[in-house]
Amino acid sequence: MVNEKSSAVGVNIQEKATMIWNVADVLRGPFKPHEYGLVILPMTVVKRFHDCLLPTHDAVIEQYEKVKKLAVIDGFLTRASGYQFYNTSRFTFESLLADPDNIEANFRDYLAGFSGNVQDVLAKFDFDNIIRRMVECNSLYLVIKEFNSPKGYLGPDKISAVDCGYIFEDLVKRFSESFGEEAGAHFTSRDIIYLMTDLLLCDAKLDDGNVTVYDMTMGTSQMLSCMEERIHELNSDVEVTCFGQEFNPSTFAIAKADMMIRGGDPNNMRFGDTLSDDQFPGFIKGGNASGMKYGDTLRDDAFTGYEFDYIISNPPFGIDWKREKKAVEDEAAKGELGRFAPGLPKISDGQQLFVLNGLSKLASGGKMAIIQNGSPLFAGDAGSGPSNIRQYILENDWLDAIVQLSTDQFMNTGISTYIWVLCKDKPAYRCGKVQLIDASHCYEQRRKAIGTKRNDISDHCRELIVQAYGEYRNNAVYGDKSGVYCESKIFGSEEFGYNKIVVERPQRDENGEIVMKRGKPVSDTALRDTENVPLVQDIDAYFAREVLPYAPDAWIDKSKTKVGYEIPMTRYFYEYQPPEPVDDIVERIQKLEREIADSLNTLFHKEG
Repeated sequence: MVNEKSSAVGVNIQEKATMIWNVADVLRGPFKPHEYGLVILPMTVVKRFHDCLLPTHDAVIEQYEKVKKLAVIDGFLTRASGYQFYNTSRFTFESLLADPDNIEANFRDYLAGFSGNVQDVLAKFDFDNIIRRMVECNSLYLVIKEFNSPKGYLGPDKISAVDCGYIFEDLVKRFSESFGEEAGAHFTSRDIIYLMTDLLLCDAKLDDGNVTVYDMTMGTSQMLSCMEERIHELNSDVEVTCFGQEFNPSTFAIAKADMMIRGGDPNNMRFGDTLSDDQFPGFIKGGNASGMKYGDTLRDDAFTGYEFDYIISNPPFGIDWKREKKAVEDEAAKGELGRFAPGLPKISDGQQLFVLNGLSKLASGGKMAIIQNGSPLFAGDAGSGPSNIRQYILENDWLDAIVQLSTDQFMNTGISTYIWVLCKDKPAYRCGKVQLIDASHCYEQRRKAIGTKRNDISDHCRELIVQAYGEYRNNAVYGDKSGVYCESKIFGSEEFGYNKIVVERPQRDENGEIVMKRGKPVSDTALRDTENVPLVQDIDAYFAREVLPYAPDAWIDKSKTKVGYEIPMTRYFYEYQPPEPVDDIVERIQKLEREIADSLNTLFHKEG
């Protein structure tokens, strides 16, 4: 699939976001630069709500007068507004500006007229305090005036839901940058998102019905909206239900607002820390909900957990989980009834916890794409939490593919990143195997860097990577190895495993004799060593071949043998480059010396 939409509208959207951000001109002085977003983000959301509701404003007011004395009125008013939200205030931005002397009271009246789901959004912005500060510095009227100008218009007749998502995304990025915050914590560029969606949907058979999509760290929910967009490109009749959780109040508020505007269920956008406050508990194994999926029943008392067809996420990596430590350890103590039974990663890096969280909610035929750095590939020795998590994934045959991206793909980090594709029900030809795709050379350099993002996955690059994934060929190269290309290799899952054996050597006395105790040689801990024996090899045969010729008195303490798993992706794609011949180096140095000598002679007008 080719992402023409984003490239076609990108310039206009950026211009629109820039015009909105320039509202900051009236905030200078009372608000510091890193505080501009505290005003601009919630005002953009409010103005989007306002412009969506403006055509039905009179109809909502009329309906409200008819039903305001009833106990339940939401259904009447949402039907009148045409959205899952409404506003019963008599004010609009135009009428607010007509009465500057009462701008604060009237604006608060306008905000109070919104439905409860919008009130929740505004509460996450802490907008009440922001209004108070604008009033104190006499900027509230000016800000409303700026947003009511043509450049601040955000109606759906001019700005589609997808376009508005781009605007929100751009504004959040600007706010993060001005705040000195790592913008990448809230921002995954669309080129990466569309690669993830296309990997998930490469072999999808989307029949009419309902498809569920979940993002456990949704930010402003752009991954969810991109998945919905891609699914509808394949089958416009499929109903897509999106679910997401987010811990940052501002980005959560934008995500919930975006969902309401797109016509989805805002209750599926939930606030909280995914690791310590899971808002979408999965099924209890062995319970009476076994095999049931979300959407199978509308009876709340029968619904006991969530399962999702697709999961797409970019969780934080390199971030510790000290804050969630107690909750995570309590969850792990539940064993198979919890999300983290296989093991816990290092306290300094919690990204593998998000992988386990996703797997616990992935439907039996579901598929997940999740971004990781290099640590989950190899961190932790045999028997450690990270290794046990890899073992759990590989021995269940859930790891389908890993795609290595180039460096400099994200705004806040230049390191290499990887897309893990996990599947609960692989096709027969992929069972017991893992595809590794090195796409570190598959990018186009940006004309202008954004933070540390210097490389883009262009449409051509994405097509090459998705082709490599879809064709599933071993030792295959896609593209030109002298330029843009990716490479595919396929391995059996067991090839990533190894037995870590402990090799013992005997103590010897001053005469060189082996020290014995109870008829057995005493181990010399100073000589103790370990060997990693591939799972595909026999331990005893390996020991006889690789150890005994060099240490005939050694033996294996089999009680200490542990199974470990690692995925040394760099090693698998390493290509030996022979060093430059010595004669060529000498000739090159002599040539440089002659050039330097000629330059010095010319400089000082010497001859010979």
